[in-house]
Amino acid sequence: MKPVIQFIKGIDEATIPIINITRSRDGSTGTATFTFQNPTIFYNILETKNEITGMFLIDNEGILSTRNITAKFIQGKPKTIQATYIIKDAQSWDRFMRFMERYATEHELTFIRA
Repeated sequence: MKPVIQFIKGIDEATIPIINITRSRDGSTGTATFTFQNPTIFYNILETKNEITGMFLIDNEGILSTRNITAKFIQGKPKTIQATYIIKDAQSWDRFMRFMERYATEHELTFIRA
């Protein structure tokens, strides 16, 4: 199974996000902020009549999810979705990074250190 991001289960998000990852000094916790410019889900919602219930990171190991999502509108039109995934422990960090490695490989993305 290829790694995908979904906002509505069953509908893959085609827009590649900008992802900012931070990690605590001891490496045990962190956050990942996903910013989607003009995500395709805004157009899919109109067709499916479903609601965004969260962000789901799906791969062959399972599903990581967050409900911490905000949408930004400009002149009444949706422009961005920002989702924050909280990483609570070292095991969760490792699992998240495995997903990100698969997602990056699938979409030919690279990691740039700050």
